[in-house]
Amino acid sequence: MQHTLALFQQIVTQLLKDEQDRPVANFIPSNNLFETLDLSLQEKPALEENFVKSLSELVLTSPRTATQAFFNQLFGGRNEKAILGDLLAVILNNSMYTYKAAGPQVGVEKAVLEKVCELMGWGRESAGTIAPGGSMTNFMAMLMARDSKDASVRKTGVSRKMTVYTSTESHYSIPKNAAFSGIGRSQVRYIPVDERGRMVSIELENRILKDLAEGYLPTLINATAGTTVLGAFDAIPELVALGKKYGVWVHVDGAYCGAVLFSKKYKPLVKGVEAVDSFSFNAHKMIGTPLTCSLLLVKDKNKLFHSFANEADYLYQTDEDEFNPGKTSLQCGRRNDALKFWTLWKSVGTEGLEQIVDKQFELAEVARSYIENHPDYILYSFKDSISVCFNYKGIPARELCTQLYEKSKLLVGYGAFGNNEFIRLVTINVQNEPEDILNFFKVIETFVAENELLLAAKTE
Repeated sequence: MQHTLALFQQIVTQLLKDEQDRPVANFIPSNNLFETLDLSLQEKPALEENFVKSLSELVLTSPRTATQAFFNQLFGGRNEKAILGDLLAVILNNSMYTYKAAGPQVGVEKAVLEKVCELMGWGRESAGTIAPGGSMTNFMAMLMARDSKDASVRKTGVSRKMTVYTSTESHYSIPKNAAFSGIGRSQVRYIPVDERGRMVSIELENRILKDLAEGYLPTLINATAGTTVLGAFDAIPELVALGKKYGVWVHVDGAYCGAVLFSKKYKPLVKGVEAVDSFSFNAHKMIGTPLTCSLLLVKDKNKLFHSFANEADYLYQTDEDEFNPGKTSLQCGRRNDALKFWTLWKSVGTEGLEQIVDKQFELAEVARSYIENHPDYILYSFKDSISVCFNYKGIPARELCTQLYEKSKLLVGYGAFGNNEFIRLVTINVQNEPEDILNFFKVIETFVAENELLLAAKTE
């Protein structure tokens, strides 16, 4: 193990040094991948020198998600205290279904979940769990909504036509989850949004009324706190009011931006969240822990047990259910994703997490200000968002993003809203400073100036 840890340190040191010189790894076309890297597996053990060479080359050519040139996904950066927790979780290798297998690590998870419930404004009757991604937490919320609407579903299956309501800008996991849950993709109702990407509540109510008249069973309203493109926040109080009026479970998918809970300044963006039935956010996004760390919080913890508890004497042999997290999880074997969040939170405090969240909005404001003060740019997004959407010199966004990627200059994605397609810059990496955001634009401008003929040819 000591030898392997030394090898790990050697490769990581090499990576960190290389990132300084090349914030974007050299592009390898997918059709050349297996010719460029030795990814083959053989019957015989690899020689040590060949193993180290193959592993080093693999690490050094993988996308670099922690540098000042990565703005492509809704995560980024590298927090050393969170990484410490993740490395220790790997070494300890506890599975988080029973206290017997995880011991004090169950306490770590409970401490994190209980503190977040407190921030939600909930009491001891609330609880939560941790899952590998926002798609999973959305799925679990949908299952609880389904079971809450019809308690017999767990035994007899879905027998009535249930409906799910979500905005046209919501995450793509919603229709997938409707298929998995037995509700069905065809029973997902996509509610129109306003000019800023927020669900229109009057349209939601009209659709609920139509479904009730046609004999459907309205089951779940899925609100979004930070849509994937514009970073918009649905108006939670309006949706909660409709949920109560028609007896529909209200879930807030805050995978992207739900961590505004930690900020006094930006928590008003999720005003009314204390009244929802369930809420989720990804600590590997705004909070900056390593992938993955997704939290699902439920106002009534009995709903978790009702939907996910199952007896298994070969597993649950000690302690009460409160200390056997497998009783409230979709999974059985589950890695310890709480520890990295706990080490970060413990090291910086709630005040430190607030600073992490606030800085992302500050960096977004730097970007918006730059765009608004340069005539070659068009801005498509709004304040109170860490998604900054724009176009430069009328160049098609997807072509510019692709060329920047293939030429190893920047990793940034594109999105669309209405009839516009644009570059989407996300300021989620708090290791960045304002000068890194300004450099982002400088790289684009320099690249376009040097490749105008290439870009013109590609778009003809």
